Amino acid sequence: MSEAVVRTVGLTKRFSGGLVAVDDVALDVREGDLFGFLGPNGAGKTTTIRMLLGLIQPTVGTIEVLGKNVEHDLEHALRGVGSLVEGPGFYPFLSGERNLAIFDAAGRDGVRATRRSRIHDTIERVGLGGVGDRPVKAYSLGMRQRLGLAAALLRAPRLLILDEPTNGLDPQGIHELRGMFVDLVCEGTTILLSSHLLAEVEAICTRAAMMSAGRIVAQDRVADLLQPTGWVRVVTPDLEGAVRVLQDGPFEYAPVDHETVRVHLGNRPSELLNKAFVGAEIRVRELMVERRTLEDVFLERTGDGEIR
Repeated sequence: MSEAVVRTVGLTKRFSGGLVAVDDVALDVREGDLFGFLGPNGAGKTTTIRMLLGLIQPTVGTIEVLGKNVEHDLEHALRGVGSLVEGPGFYPFLSGERNLAIFDAAGRDGVRATRRSRIHDTIERVGLGGVGDRPVKAYSLGMRQRLGLAAALLRAPRLLILDEPTNGLDPQGIHELRGMFVDLVCEGTTILLSSHLLAEVEAICTRAAMMSAGRIVAQDRVADLLQPTGWVRVVTPDLEGAVRVLQDGPFEYAPVDHETVRVHLGNRPSELLNKAFVGAEIRVRELMVERRTLEDVFLERTGDGEIR
């Protein structure tokens, strides 16, 4: 098993007034993960991330980041971590490149000899290469998010922690960042990606944890969370004949429309169903195995309403 880069045990945060924002959370993020941290707004994701970064203290529980205890050794725990949390803050009258230079100079790992080249490469990577000397005050929300991501990437972190990094981006920008995240993981960066957009995470993440009302309700490989439902969807122009075959067989079924029927296979192979249709000369246009989405899994585990 790969090395743990984020591990929490019993992590809990209570605020004054009795509000429990994070309740006994046990995160396990492994080296090489593109890890989705999922849940609706208000689930406790940002509070958890702020505790991982030492921005607020937990009420109880322990946090290890890159093998170091955050409470007792914050400086070393966060060395090698890049982050983007709750929108980046920059000097509005300076350019993006100048802001990044100031940011890099403020930390002990910002090597001056490589600063200019690193800033140039990172600006290009996040899609801000054509911005030039435009001041940050003239940036759109999406451009500010890209600049915040550039700051997080500037020192080639081992671990990248991102809270809603696609806020303000158009669909093309979201698609570009997805590709960049996959590339970064291939290059050796572990990513913890917090989002309320379940489809966004489903598209790229290898492992995920789902949070609801401050608690983890699921944590596993995405492929394991999205196991088949046991149902297949069959499209055929011979629906009446298909239903007759199903009536004579061992399958539970439910018609959907004038040419579609859902069939529950259980543990039976789909080939058995297809063989029955072929033997009865039923023309099968499509036979699709139904799989859960992350939204389906979330609703199963919480009984909640629609994901926001």
